[in-house]
Amino acid sequence: MFTAATGRAVNASLVDMGSRFRLIVNEVNVIEPQHPLPKLPVARAVWIPEPDLKVAATAWIHAGGAHHTALTRALTSTHLQTFAEMAGMECLMIDGGTKISAFLNELRWNDMYYHVANGV
Repeated sequence: MFTAATGRAVNASLVDMGSRFRLIVNEVNVIEPQHPLPKLPVARAVWIPEPDLKVAATAWIHAGGAHHTALTRALTSTHLQTFAEMAGMECLMIDGGTKISAFLNELRWNDMYYHVANGV
């Protein structure tokens, strides 16, 4: 067991959408846990999502983000966006500038793009 180091990080989830893969990336800030977590039998990390919990959770749910995720401080959102582009995957960013209305539009536009790009 270990507690993750504090600082900027990204949390990511890869989702099978049936006709494509979607990588959902949320920029987060890992913070020091307020209390010891001795009975938590896994690696520990407490983070604050960007732009805030309400917006990040709403966007994550609308995007179909999974419960199980990967957290890294070694990679940046740019690394993951580049990987998604190289792999031909959709990539959705949740960061400090995320607005739900714009995010929902991006989901709609992406759905249309991937339907047209793959041949309707």
